[in-house]
Amino acid sequence: MWKIYTLLTTVMLLWGLNLPMLKYLLIHMDPVTMTALRVLTAGITVFAILGAFKLLRLPTKKEWTYIIGGAALNVVLHHYFLNMGLFRTTGTNASLILGTGPVLTAICTAVILRNYPSKIQWIGAAVGFIGISSVVLAGGDSLSGLKLGDAFIFFSILAQVLSFLIIAKVARTLDPRLLTAYMLTVGSLILFVISFIQEPGELIKFTTVPPSFWIVFAASAIFGTAVGHMLYNYSVGQVGPAKAAIFINLNTLFSLAGSALFLGEIITGRHLIGFILIIIGVILGSGAAEDLWKKRKTKPEPS
Repeated sequence: MWKIYTLLTTVMLLWGLNLPMLKYLLIHMDPVTMTALRVLTAGITVFAILGAFKLLRLPTKKEWTYIIGGAALNVVLHHYFLNMGLFRTTGTNASLILGTGPVLTAICTAVILRNYPSKIQWIGAAVGFIGISSVVLAGGDSLSGLKLGDAFIFFSILAQVLSFLIIAKVARTLDPRLLTAYMLTVGSLILFVISFIQEPGELIKFTTVPPSFWIVFAASAIFGTAVGHMLYNYSVGQVGPAKAAIFINLNTLFSLAGSALFLGEIITGRHLIGFILIIIGVILGSGAAEDLWKKRKTKPEPS
């Protein structure tokens, strides 16, 4: 179990550092076209990695249903609404709404899969959300009124949460890493169709971007998207969507650290308080604290 917790923490580090890279990429490209090519590159990368380990196979007809559903939710709807929402709302609002992911996952898991988190895990989810609120509001900005962009951000995280349930179900027969490869590739093709309609002629910009763009693009596609999603979906298959989603709280922590390191943003004392709450929330919500407690209770007393 601790190996999975380490994997999830590594994924959150990759995703957190991916944020400043995405901000840089969006300076040069419109979001849907850039995301489509980035996700396609990630899908090809995952196929190449799995091919090297001889883990490739064709899905069954039933598995294709899950692949298309997962791609629509996790890749197309999540990325599309996230990009459209960020154009229409503040970063503060977006961060808070995305921070509801672990709680939404716990609720959806309980309602749909009848898999109820423990009281300690619910407390961990709540503490983690308070920590995120502290971090994103550390600049002293107040939340603005509800906007269309806020609704888009909520649809984005809801789509991703629902995709975790699909991943957890299909993981019984299809390796989640292979599922990731198919989802990324199928989703990227759908995003390309949307980009041709919404951002016609944008592909030509790829011929005018500076060399630094391609360095950042490769790092984002390979590590942030390919490796990150492959490890995360594998973890969902191992520990379930609710426990895995708790680690999304760490994404806020690593995103801010990456922004401070690469974008020059300032970390305050309020951020540090939020970081501590997030870490406590992850330890409680993931079940790590309960695992340690059970091991201590079952450990024989020294004679």
